[in-house]
Amino acid sequence: MTEFSQLGLSPTTLQAIADTGYTTATPIQAAAIPIALAGRDVLGIAQTGTGKTAAFTLPLIERLAAGRSKSRMPRALVIAPTRELADQVAMSFEKYAKGTKLTWALLIGGVSFEEQVRKLDRGVDVLIATPGRLLDHFERGKLLLTGVMMMVVDEADRMLDMGFIPDIERIFKMTPPRKQTLFFSATMPPEITRLTKQFLNDPERIEASRPATTATTITQHLVPIPVVDHKAKRMALRALVERADVKNGIVFCNRKSEVDIVAKSLKVHGFDAAPIHGDLDQTMRMKTLDAFRKGELKLLVASDVAARGLDIPDVSHVFNYDVPHHADDYVHRIGRTGRAGRLGETYMLITPADTRNLDKVLKLIGQKPEETILDLDWSLAAGGDERRASSRSGGRERSGGGSDRKPKRDHSRGPGGAPLHNEVASMTPIIAAPVEAVTLPAEAMAPQVQDAPPARRSQRMRGRKLTEPAPTALEMAPEAEFLTPVPLVETPSAPRERGRRPERGPRPERVNAEHPRPDRDPPRAAEIPARPAVVRSVTPEPERSRGVQSVQPRDYDDRRVVGFGNDLPAFLAKPLPKRKVDPDQA
Repeated sequence: MTEFSQLGLSPTTLQAIADTGYTTATPIQAAAIPIALAGRDVLGIAQTGTGKTAAFTLPLIERLAAGRSKSRMPRALVIAPTRELADQVAMSFEKYAKGTKLTWALLIGGVSFEEQVRKLDRGVDVLIATPGRLLDHFERGKLLLTGVMMMVVDEADRMLDMGFIPDIERIFKMTPPRKQTLFFSATMPPEITRLTKQFLNDPERIEASRPATTATTITQHLVPIPVVDHKAKRMALRALVERADVKNGIVFCNRKSEVDIVAKSLKVHGFDAAPIHGDLDQTMRMKTLDAFRKGELKLLVASDVAARGLDIPDVSHVFNYDVPHHADDYVHRIGRTGRAGRLGETYMLITPADTRNLDKVLKLIGQKPEETILDLDWSLAAGGDERRASSRSGGRERSGGGSDRKPKRDHSRGPGGAPLHNEVASMTPIIAAPVEAVTLPAEAMAPQVQDAPPARRSQRMRGRKLTEPAPTALEMAPEAEFLTPVPLVETPSAPRERGRRPERGPRPERVNAEHPRPDRDPPRAAEIPARPAVVRSVTPEPERSRGVQSVQPRDYDDRRVVGFGNDLPAFLAKPLPKRKVDPDQA
């Protein structure tokens, strides 16, 4: 066992390490720290949970202790694939550098740009970022990477899975070629090997253990489920949590939607659980992780985004709800337990549909975990919801038996009880009900002729009832104007033929154009000023035929002015001034 005091660290750093409770270095730390302090590139391969974060954080603090930061020009750059891992590195740096004057900034998505820009303007020594947010600041001109002396790439294989390799290549090209690079990964796929050959300068390869191996402090179990049903898997998960002595545990799922479903199922059955995945808000994710670290949350249901870099030292159990699609993810998942020499247990639920993924995992780890058989009635998972649905429907039937609700409409039949298009119509003849004969009056059988527009009623007519006959013009006119009665002659209207418009008849002339027309408002007797009686002979206007418009004589139309009724204004009654005509021009 190697003590930290034997690695060439300063007393300030050793005191910070002692304050965290560590005195003995892990194999990857003991091998990588001296080489990094010497300024050489490091290619570290170690399984998760072996202390890779401290293996590059401690050399960073030692080498950057002497120097001064500049605005927007960090001296060290740490790239992490996920927000949680970047935040974990920032916490480790803050913990080990508390005795120094070094500053740091965390650039991750989901938080405000302004606070990050203010820190960059003040100047930071160490910049910890995810690839996407780092490139965002660089493209906005808020960041320069020409002053980077040390660059760290953590969890490189995870970046390969997430598609960050093109971004990593671009970031490498933005930094100075003469810099120290510390490259760490749990596995070494061919793409990662090509990347190290391209950008690392004669690195020192350090393998603390065989790539993609699991820690010996972890006890692994396989839990076979005979049916391919998510309800059965959730029932098995609850049974495992109840039977095992779970202090705190992490449940891993392949899909984000399944994370929410499993977390909700555990909550419904009385377990203290909360989800965490990439679609959640960053504030909520950090709050959930903080509660899990403090022991306030018992079960953390997570996707693979939380399987990398979560340094929670005392996790007792890990449950693989789904067999991971990539075999490397299994190593990272179970690496959340059994950390720093502690013991841990893992369980993985397997169904008949997981045979291919299970074979990949077993081939990678080189061993077969022991099986744990659950004595459960798997038919309950399939029929539980049906029984609950039937019980709820039965309760509604019992409660609604005595109610006076209207019967529901039969949607299987068309309107009026007619069969739908996919049904066979009945062959029973339909007998129509007898129709009673209705006799209509002669007036209703006569052809209807459109009436002329009704005349405007005066105030005297408005007070009358509809049953009373309307007064005629002769009745309403003053007696002084009708001293000589004249018999009224009715003009019979000829019957109108269909499709032919009747001809208009000539309209007789009236002697006095000042006489009010019967189709207009008759004047009131009280409003007419007193004047001497004048005997006038009035030729009554013949009654108009329906649909026939009477013709006014020309001299009557010439004396009326449109807009002034029967009264001619004075300024129009004056004769027009005679125009003088020049005889020479005539």
